[in-house]
Amino acid sequence: MKGYELYTLANGIRLIHQQSAGKVAHLGIIINTGSRDEAANQHGIAHFIEHVIFKGTHKRKAYHVISRLEDVGGEIDAYTTKEETCIYASFLKEYSSRTMELFSDIVFNASFPVKELEKEKEVILDEINSYKDSPAELIFDDFEEQIFDGHPIGRNILGEPNLLNTYKQTDLLHFIAENYHTDQMVICSVGDVNFNLLKRWAEKYFGQVKANLRKERRLVLNGYKPEQKVIKKDTFQAHCITGNRAYSIDHKNRLPLELLNNILGGPGMNSRLNLALRERHGYTYNVESFYNPYSDTGIVGIYFGTEPEKVEKSLKIIKSEIQKLQTNTLGILQLERAKKQMIGQMAIGAENLSGLMLNIGRSYLLFGKVDSLDAVYAKIQQLTAQQLIEVANEVYDYRQLSTLTYL
Repeated sequence: MKGYELYTLANGIRLIHQQSAGKVAHLGIIINTGSRDEAANQHGIAHFIEHVIFKGTHKRKAYHVISRLEDVGGEIDAYTTKEETCIYASFLKEYSSRTMELFSDIVFNASFPVKELEKEKEVILDEINSYKDSPAELIFDDFEEQIFDGHPIGRNILGEPNLLNTYKQTDLLHFIAENYHTDQMVICSVGDVNFNLLKRWAEKYFGQVKANLRKERRLVLNGYKPEQKVIKKDTFQAHCITGNRAYSIDHKNRLPLELLNNILGGPGMNSRLNLALRERHGYTYNVESFYNPYSDTGIVGIYFGTEPEKVEKSLKIIKSEIQKLQTNTLGILQLERAKKQMIGQMAIGAENLSGLMLNIGRSYLLFGKVDSLDAVYAKIQQLTAQQLIEVANEVYDYRQLSTLTYL
């Protein structure tokens, strides 16, 4: 693969492209706006917009928006996170211009027809209710709310039914005008498409958009106090998360924490928590650790589900595994194996070109650059056992861990 090619429009919208062989191309537009940018009376509106942005523009009805790519075998989708909104598509490369025009129409000319808004509210209400019926998923949102108590980044993405039902067309247009900043948008592309053509199409379809630059910074994070909380739930299994605030996405210790998280409870069956809780004791079917970095903070946690009477025993085992990482230096072979596992997972992920497209777009949006995979692998290889001990003691300090349990 060739290196990345970059271009910036006069209004601040940026374009990044990676040339790749094949008949299928991938295109996305990532906007640095998510649920944390909502006011309290806008909770859930960013996610609502992501749903209804496909429901019609000033020149297309909802059917024509979807069929524009589906009629030629393409696929289009979107997602919302706490800090991002993204529309992305995969299609035969000869339809790159068609896709870029459609993206421009959707993002900047969405009409939000009233009938479509009311129908989609019912869809999202079903999504919210479905989520509330799944404690293994709901507990992650409740834990983030506990960790970031009182701050917008702690609120769940889906919103609340009572607010959702009040949103009108003008509310959505106002949120977009206030938060969809052109200097916080990146068009990302991977495929066998000429970059000069991509630049020409970007100028044609996005170049006339009026500059709307971000002037205000996001709300500064509040203080943190660890809290132990138990919520009674009518479930057969207990669910539990223990964790802490963690490093932001640009922190110097982000990479060692990612490696540490992978060792502790990553996707491999040989993770320490899986071996200790599931294989040796049979306490749980599912145990995992996670690390979610944001622009100015982050969160780490360990989740498990077990029988109610085994919650405390499981927490003691987790504490023991954490203490081992805080006090016992990894041997050369252990550290090398952990690095190879992490590099291998990243390499497999990079083979998914749609995922690669989103990754380079997100990196360019946040950092203004994209490190090559070889450069990232080299950084991983430079990590030391002492760094992991220091990070483990800082992030997994037992006096700073909060715990949420559904019983």
